[in-house]
Amino acid sequence: MNDDSTKIGNAQIDSAQIYSPTPAHTIFDSYRASSVAAPVASTTIDHQPLTDGFSRRLTYLRLSITDFCNFRCEYCLPNGYQGKRPDDELSVPEIATLIRGFAQVGTKKVRITGGEPSIRRDVVEIIQTIKQTPGIETVAMTSNGYKLGKHLAKWQAAGLNQLNISMDSFDADTFYKMTGFNTLPQLLTDMDTLLQTTDIKLKINSVLMAETAFENLMDAIDYVKDRPVTYRFIEFMQTSDNSDLFFAQHAHSDTIIDYLTEHGWQPHVRGSSDGPAVEYSHPDYVGRIGMIAPYAAHFCDTCNRLRVSSQGKVHLCLFDQGNYDIRQHLQTGDVQGLVETLHSFMPIKPEHHHLHESNSGIMHNLSIIGG
Repeated sequence: MNDDSTKIGNAQIDSAQIYSPTPAHTIFDSYRASSVAAPVASTTIDHQPLTDGFSRRLTYLRLSITDFCNFRCEYCLPNGYQGKRPDDELSVPEIATLIRGFAQVGTKKVRITGGEPSIRRDVVEIIQTIKQTPGIETVAMTSNGYKLGKHLAKWQAAGLNQLNISMDSFDADTFYKMTGFNTLPQLLTDMDTLLQTTDIKLKINSVLMAETAFENLMDAIDYVKDRPVTYRFIEFMQTSDNSDLFFAQHAHSDTIIDYLTEHGWQPHVRGSSDGPAVEYSHPDYVGRIGMIAPYAAHFCDTCNRLRVSSQGKVHLCLFDQGNYDIRQHLQTGDVQGLVETLHSFMPIKPEHHHLHESNSGIMHNLSIIGG
């Protein structure tokens, strides 16, 4: 180990990656001194829920199983995926160890993300593995919906509970412009098939863009009139790769929220394992409209999530300054070592992101860890 690194639990960490501007760094300074000298005995932390330094209970894991994506969305990968897809993505046995460890520390919900997770040939086995882990109540996945109809029956049989489809427009030409694929008509048909033939809960995600915000909202309200679907707008988040588009197209969440509240839509309280969206319902509509507003005040106050990359690195925040390698535990099936290491991360989980300072950390684009 070099002079610029230390250990948290059994994970080696480069001190340059430690997230220093937040109160968690102060906690980490004192924790590091004590934990290296006298590690916490495993019997005292086994099965204890993960709770960070700000009293937030972490019950939700977002697991990326690949960072490869076949779409070319203009706000994420406008030139498509660059380079060769890594050949060392987490294997199913490694994922099984990961999920067992997370379940032991109180994780109730796992979301499979990418890149585009459906390009993994073993995605059905991954869904099954997660679903069959004691303690996991909900298995969700986020996908661009490419060839959705082909996958539906297998995903349903594997135990998938929720599916989020990324669909940024109801207009075929706009959809093609944004993604590089002329597949919207088939995607709309496949989503109706999902609603008619499965019990998978469907949500649709759309990045909020100034140019299309109002048209998309009107189309979304019409879409959820008779469908049990939540259509969610996500505020466009700035990364180092999309700054020009961000400043041209960023729209504030109030654009959506004000319209909804003025027209009789009411917000719902989030559940303990829910994601960050606030969902709005209306008595005349079957479905809901949601808003994910990372630039809103206090957005991070109720964070309940950790993220793990497709190569076995923990991200304590989507926009953190570093990540932490836990793969040695996954490769050796070391659930107890994983549990100890996860607990040791809790004092350094940041209180909030720094998007307001145009600082997206190491997140150059959102395909890296699935948003």
